[in-house]
Amino acid sequence: MNFNLSAWAIRERSLVVYLMIIAVCAGVMAFFSLGRDEDPSFVIKTMVVGAAWPGASVEDTIQQVTERLERTLQETPQLDFLRSFTTAGRTTIFVNLKGSTTAREVPDIWYHVRKSIGDMRGTLPQGVVGPFFNDEFGDTFGLIYGFTADGFSHRELRDAVENARDRLLHVPDVAKIEILGAQDERIFVEFSMQELANLGIDRSALVAALQTQNVVQPSGIIQTGNEKLSLQVTGAFGSERDIANINFAVGGRMLRLADIATVRRGFADPPQPMFRVNGEPAIGLAISMREGGDILALGRNIQQAMAGITAELPLGIEPHLVADQAVTVDGAIGEFMESLWQAVAIILAVSFIALGVRPGLIVAFAIPLTLAIVFAVMEVVDIDMQRISLGALIIALALMVDDAMTTTDATVSRLALGERKEIAAVYAFKAYAFAMLAGTLVTIAGFVPVGFAASSAGEYTFTLFAVVTIALIVSWFVAVLFVPIIGMLILKPPAAGSQKGPGFVERTYRRFLSGALTARWVTIPVTLAAFAAAIVALPLIPQQFFPSSDRPELLVDLSLPQNASIYATETAAKRLDAALTGDPDVARWSTYVGRGAIRFYLPLDVQMPNDFFAQAVVVAKDVEARERLRAKLVKLLAEEFPSVVGRVSPLELGPPVGWPVQYRVSGPDIGQVRDISLKLAEVVASAPLITEVGYEWMEPAREVRIKVDQDQARLLGLSSQAISGVLNTMISGAAVTQVRDDIYLVDVVLRATDEQRVSLDTLRNVQVPVAGGRTVPLSQFASFEYEQVYPLVWRRDRVPTLTVLADIQAGSLPASAVAELTPKIEAFTKTLPAGYHVAIGGSVEESAKSQASVAAVVPVMLLIMLTVLMIELRSFRLLFLVLSVGPLGLIGVVLALLLSGRPLGFVAILGILALLGMIIKNAVILIGQIEAERAEGKSVREAVTDASVTRFRPIMLTAVSTVLGMIPIAPTVFWGPMAFAIMGGLLVATLLTLIFLPALYLAVSPETKAPAA
Repeated sequence: MNFNLSAWAIRERSLVVYLMIIAVCAGVMAFFSLGRDEDPSFVIKTMVVGAAWPGASVEDTIQQVTERLERTLQETPQLDFLRSFTTAGRTTIFVNLKGSTTAREVPDIWYHVRKSIGDMRGTLPQGVVGPFFNDEFGDTFGLIYGFTADGFSHRELRDAVENARDRLLHVPDVAKIEILGAQDERIFVEFSMQELANLGIDRSALVAALQTQNVVQPSGIIQTGNEKLSLQVTGAFGSERDIANINFAVGGRMLRLADIATVRRGFADPPQPMFRVNGEPAIGLAISMREGGDILALGRNIQQAMAGITAELPLGIEPHLVADQAVTVDGAIGEFMESLWQAVAIILAVSFIALGVRPGLIVAFAIPLTLAIVFAVMEVVDIDMQRISLGALIIALALMVDDAMTTTDATVSRLALGERKEIAAVYAFKAYAFAMLAGTLVTIAGFVPVGFAASSAGEYTFTLFAVVTIALIVSWFVAVLFVPIIGMLILKPPAAGSQKGPGFVERTYRRFLSGALTARWVTIPVTLAAFAAAIVALPLIPQQFFPSSDRPELLVDLSLPQNASIYATETAAKRLDAALTGDPDVARWSTYVGRGAIRFYLPLDVQMPNDFFAQAVVVAKDVEARERLRAKLVKLLAEEFPSVVGRVSPLELGPPVGWPVQYRVSGPDIGQVRDISLKLAEVVASAPLITEVGYEWMEPAREVRIKVDQDQARLLGLSSQAISGVLNTMISGAAVTQVRDDIYLVDVVLRATDEQRVSLDTLRNVQVPVAGGRTVPLSQFASFEYEQVYPLVWRRDRVPTLTVLADIQAGSLPASAVAELTPKIEAFTKTLPAGYHVAIGGSVEESAKSQASVAAVVPVMLLIMLTVLMIELRSFRLLFLVLSVGPLGLIGVVLALLLSGRPLGFVAILGILALLGMIIKNAVILIGQIEAERAEGKSVREAVTDASVTRFRPIMLTAVSTVLGMIPIAPTVFWGPMAFAIMGGLLVATLLTLIFLPALYLAVSPETKAPAA
């Protein structure tokens, strides 16, 4: 091919220099305008479908509501599995899509769900409320404020919070704001059933009077010749006083409601989910950012708005910053940028030392040029600065200066031979450009499994592939367009007599290579034996999905028995608050009672609202304090909360998993599933690494069944419907109408007085009104039985499923615990009756899914590599030689991970696949050089030796730059395993490329001279 891109750049140097200036300016502007976030956005492919059937039992709700909905939902396209939990009168179903579902497909699938459920809505029993849909399950609320009040009522506090919410909704980039812990007001009308009966007042007449007076309906419009007049009938309730003053006609006389009932304003009873900040009752505002926004800009804008809001709040109402993702992101990006600049400095130092000052300056110019263009492209394709993209920049940094180093080294070599600058500057394109391009494409192919793994983990790490691909392609263009021009300006031909002979390192390498070539039948088997040993040692490396976050937060879960009231849960939460108060390691904390924490960072495993559950988010002063606090809280829960299943855990990275070790027991009979799970839990608890065992659901609860004598009830003029209505009104209360109070709707609840809202002991004596103004005790026509029922039942794909949950020792890995348990679990599974089975869940299951999604793309990666290599090499023999070196990087990977103690996680596996492309790139360039040497008429051994010595410096320089450039991220929790894998694998593979590959080439090639070119 005669066209030389470098020669064109030199001819059009003014234009190219102009493009360089534009690229730098665009990159600088893009750097400051790129969005900032903590984690890359990925779609939570889960939709929540809920429905209520007030008054139904758990069994009836499962059979008539959950089952009907799940049958329809199983027809959902791309469905992975359904999970549902059912309580008495309520069902919640999680529709989980396959990881291979693209983000673009998800909205259409959710539309299909809504439509299909809407079509079958008529088949649900009468009285079912809903179904309801939540397809925004993955919304992240990165900023949370908690408002506490001293000397103000809850209503006054809520008014202040609602006002703050209204103002914050105007802040740019705010998507939505959720209110946490607010208790809806109620107006309670409390009466004595016996007194109503004595006065001859029918409860239904009382309800009708309240509803008809408070009704909202049109009263008509009068049209005149000049104007239009609307008619408005008065009578609507404005406050509890209006309700108290309503009159009833009873026996020819008027009675005020206040004379026969107590009317008072209060809050929801039992309480709705509560929110506490630093041990104090609070109302929270959770703020989410619009998609594509800048969390740092949002944080600054919210902080400015909150300053104005705080200044106007009455003394005694105080806002507290509970969660601030902006600060977390700012710190994380600051650390990554520091690591990036450290990597730049390391690579520059290597370049200056190895190449010299002037060649080093070329690399120094190439790095910011490449980064500037990369930033500009990231801005165009909407890739923000976050954990994955910044790590990708550091990983790509050493790779993207490889081509610049190769071009510079080739130019210096040609200048040393006495060629003019114009000729020397374009030599690299003629000799190496397409080998470099092939190597670049092969390296990119190594990252293909990262970019196209059809799983949540693959989606989470996609920007690793995207950024590395952008950086490598840009680096090739920089090397062939910009570097030749910079080289002409900076490089000088060496002075006569100034050339030095081979250095000590090069002479040592030549001697060692000569020995390896002579003893090639020893070199090759020893290398292969080392590779076999690495494969054998691979299982010794602990397995991991994603590591825990290095953020200072701890999640403390409190799961009470599932029939516990929210009052019991609040008591447990207050005890935890008391233990946290004054702890020197605690910076602040927030507690969610009756629900889990709102999704304040994307990978959070969100817990659904349940009265028996509470979750605290404890922010320690630093990571060291977090670990001290974790140990204290684990001990506290074990000693002070014996009836609570507690768990203390740091935040997760990657897709949400929850408890690290999980086993699902499924089968048709709930009782049998429970018995199997109890036995399985004993097996799980026997593992040394297991510290805590819990259940997703387990405990049966008592239920009072009122058996009505239907004949006796009919004689009294009663029915089951009437009895249920009376009991519900008396005990729980029934909302009969609403008061429209400012922006609030306040339910008016009719119920019995406190002394008549019975306990279990006085249930028999409940007075039920009958015709004629009389009341009779419930025991006169009903008997009472206690039964054991399950207050909560989980199902998976329409089969009752109980998950045994287990936590592990701090510093241990779930895969290690599962590996210990596998023989026992397999033996236990063989004892199960037909129709029942045990399945692994948790991080091990998610890791297997994610690795399978990566493995599915590996054939595509290999096909791309083989195709590119075949186009470049055009020889099966050379293709075999190049590919033979690729797997040898595993020797260094295993050695590095074993010595460093780092686990082999999902990210490390991606690094190993990417490493294959890096290794093959060096092999391609070396084989190309050998073939060029042979084309000059040299013998095979002479060509192998000269080519290896010629390519020794640039190949080693690239490897050392990459290895040293990884040092800044090697200590990090997330990137450390990948960094060590690449560092060890590339270093060993590079040495083998320079020793094993020449020996193998010589072994498979006949000792002949190629004809002169």
